Amino acid sequence: MKILVPVKRVIDYNVKVRVRPDETGVDLANVKMAMNPFDEIAVEEALRLKEAGHAEEVVLVSIGTGDASETIRTGLAMGADRGILVKTEITCEPLGVAKALNAVVARETPELVILGKQAIDDDCNQTGQILAALLDWPQATFASDVAIDGDAVTVVREVDGGLETLRLTLPAVITTDLRLNEPRYASLPNILRAKKKPIEELTADDLGVDLAPRLTVVRVEAPPARRGGVVLGSPAELMEKLKTEAGVL
Repeated sequence: MKILVPVKRVIDYNVKVRVRPDETGVDLANVKMAMNPFDEIAVEEALRLKEAGHAEEVVLVSIGTGDASETIRTGLAMGADRGILVKTEITCEPLGVAKALNAVVARETPELVILGKQAIDDDCNQTGQILAALLDWPQATFASDVAIDGDAVTVVREVDGGLETLRLTLPAVITTDLRLNEPRYASLPNILRAKKKPIEELTADDLGVDLAPRLTVVRVEAPPARRGGVVLGSPAELMEKLKTEAGVL
């Protein structure tokens, strides 16, 4: 079985995001970038399935500028076999990403696509669902446990009421949640080996897809600064504050 894992290059989650002065977007100048944390979990799960004998190859795919190859190298250093970079200068929306992945799936014919449930830069939580619809494959989102059984996969997913268990016939699309696993760190030997692993570069034209965005960003604003807290001396003061300032009561 071949597993395809899409990975995205995002601002490192430890970095405090700054809005550009003209409010046209987020300032990316001299900002540390990293693999989307949910995608790291997807890579780890694919590698565990391979190590358990359920897969022969793990292929990573990223869509973005040439710098996205660094993100692919990170996954290759974790243990993935090869990568595919769909180069574009366009800031892709979930629909465009899903269309590109749909075309890559047609080329690679994997039996399983595992991707993070969302990216921490836009928090859309749409790409996996759109991809499954385009492929007409069964899907399981927010996976907290994945088990392969022959030509089927059993997925435990987190829902508002608790846990739900689904059994999907392969091929299928799975999106990962935080509690699925703990991603490994790449060892130095694997980092060196990753430099020799192949990354194929494609364009949207090679795949025959249109990545043009359908939405226009009007303005990006930073959230207002939080007001400082106050220490209250009694429950009566708290009630008065709730009435006069918070408007709760």
